[in-house]
Amino acid sequence: MPDIPIRTTDRVCEVAWFSALCGDDYEFLGVPDGTLRSNFQHCGDIVRLADRLGYQNILLPSGWIVGQDALTFAAAMAPQTTQINQLVALRMGEVWPPMLARAIATVDHMAQGRFCINIISSDMPGLKEDGALRYARSSEIIQILQGLWQADGPFEWQGEHYQFRLPNTEAAKPYQQNGGPLLYFGGISPPAQDLCAKHCDVFLMWPETEDRIAETMRTLSAQAAAYGRTIDFGFRSHVIVRETEAEARAAADRLISRLDLAKGAEIKARSMDAQSEGVRRQDELRARSGSLYIEDHLWSGIGLARSGCASAIVGDPDQVLAKLNRYIDLGMRAFILSGYPHLDECDLFARYVLPRLPTCRLNERQQRLVPHPVTPLTTAERK
Repeated sequence: MPDIPIRTTDRVCEVAWFSALCGDDYEFLGVPDGTLRSNFQHCGDIVRLADRLGYQNILLPSGWIVGQDALTFAAAMAPQTTQINQLVALRMGEVWPPMLARAIATVDHMAQGRFCINIISSDMPGLKEDGALRYARSSEIIQILQGLWQADGPFEWQGEHYQFRLPNTEAAKPYQQNGGPLLYFGGISPPAQDLCAKHCDVFLMWPETEDRIAETMRTLSAQAAAYGRTIDFGFRSHVIVRETEAEARAAADRLISRLDLAKGAEIKARSMDAQSEGVRRQDELRARSGSLYIEDHLWSGIGLARSGCASAIVGDPDQVLAKLNRYIDLGMRAFILSGYPHLDECDLFARYVLPRLPTCRLNERQQRLVPHPVTPLTTAERK
């Protein structure tokens, strides 16, 4: 039992894979491959394979330069899958909140509740905004979504960013009647952490050293407790597992064997989160390590050509399992894993490690928490 207060106290974990909607699939990192490009067929193949192999969830990311719309894609996948949840990344502010609530409810019904949301607060494509504004807007949108999902009758919102009155909320009723889809969130800056502590269910972290991860978990748990809440924690990482450690390390070396560092930097820079605090922290750890291994079995070579999640757990099946068990013992309850190419690594991880983990679905284990009650200021109060 971890010493960090968490939402799911049982020693279990939800294991998710990743579908490369944003063009993030390679045999050799940074070298485009037409057979692995982002398209409906290829990304759908990843979802269908993860469903068949028994993963509990799959992340559908949100991007612009190369990308498919995650919510539309999830709607198409819902009737093609049998047991897997879809964790859909949605950037707050792209869609008028009542319409977004209805769209989410529609897909939730199509998926019969096998649906979760990854809250994104990064800049809109082609638009640069102050971070405080983005997080404040996201806070309003989350409250509006949860209010519409749970309200019965008229709904009114008078906030800084949105003001409206609706005669009813029937259109936004989700399939999940325990408050709506679970909300996952990742972001290491203080306003990002505060947003998660107030409103979300699962805080996602990118790879760092175990001591820094534990420190962040304690900080977030304390912030959530201040709002009368507990949250779960998730770990987003790549993984390279082979029958022997030597083979796994060789696979890692092969992955970057054709990488042009200048091209890698260009690929990183085009991402909308390339300058985020979380990315900078990962770059700092890689620079300080003196090698690409920032700690045992945690290899940061992917960060040479990727923003966001930049490291991989590398080792034989026992080593990878032991590393994941250490995270579970810290209090991790969700893993979002990936590897290059995604279809191949999805199969390898399911063959060597997945059956040995104590798995669950976080949105089936217990009802979501009542969101922190934040009442928006009226126009008069704002003045």
